[in-house]
Amino acid sequence: MSLEKKKSEQVQVPKLRGSKQRHFRRYWQLYAMMALPIVYFIVFKYVPMFGNILAFRRYSPGKGPYGVSWVGFKYFERFMKDPAFWRAFRNTFIISFMNLIINFPIPIIFAILLNEVRHVRFKKVVQTVSYMPRFISTVVVFAILGELLSPSSGLLNLFLQNVFGMEPIYFMNEPQYFRWLYVLTDTWQFTGWTAIIYLAAITGISADLFEAAQIDGANRLKQIIHVTIPSILPTIMVMLILNVGRMLSLGFEKVLLMYTPSNSSVSDIIDTLVYRTGLSNQNYSYATAIGLFSGIIGVVLVSTSNTLSKKFTGDGIY
Repeated sequence: MSLEKKKSEQVQVPKLRGSKQRHFRRYWQLYAMMALPIVYFIVFKYVPMFGNILAFRRYSPGKGPYGVSWVGFKYFERFMKDPAFWRAFRNTFIISFMNLIINFPIPIIFAILLNEVRHVRFKKVVQTVSYMPRFISTVVVFAILGELLSPSSGLLNLFLQNVFGMEPIYFMNEPQYFRWLYVLTDTWQFTGWTAIIYLAAITGISADLFEAAQIDGANRLKQIIHVTIPSILPTIMVMLILNVGRMLSLGFEKVLLMYTPSNSSVSDIIDTLVYRTGLSNQNYSYATAIGLFSGIIGVVLVSTSNTLSKKFTGDGIY
């Protein structure tokens, strides 16, 4: 190596270090803001992952946090033969699939339609009203729902009884209504909130594209089909991948609030099974095995959907 090359390398290293230091001094506030989220994810997301070892070990309270003996795949074999697990798995998949089919496209359609509104004040009012339910507690939501659907004093039952002469229906207790109530309450509570993401993506579309489409004679519908939707397709695909990855992780507290012995055949999901097995029955290792299996399925779903998305659209999350 020549003397000139050695000198250039010796000069470049201090320059690189100096640039990093200047960068950190300039943006130290942003790094400081990142500290708390990083600590949160480490403490509450990554550290608990070590507890998954209980899925392979027999746990006894008071005899160590990581079990007392190695049992291998014993608990996995047990829940694979357990009819209660497969019922919970089927219920989880059906509700998640219904939720995905219905509630994934609705915020996209709502955002596109809201973007077409030209009256600014009306548009702001609609947007504000639509995402306000997101801030209502799930407990309050189902307290309101219980009052509306009450068989004795609920508005819906009074309407059906007075107009059609029907007998009161206990909607919250009947299995055939459980899944639709879950999905429709999600529609009401999260449509406006999720639409914010798509509205932000639509706002970022260059106005030149719409002007070019207008020059070519495209009406508003064709502009939506050929400009708006293709432009926000990367955002749509990212949201789809994330939603597919959460298919086996439904809202636990929501299902628990709606759960009754009468509708248990359709409302018992993986999360409630883990809760009942782990906390109620104190079978912690068995519950951990079920939860770990659900997490692995989630990873597979995310990886598969991401691969398919990159293959057919060229967009993915990684």
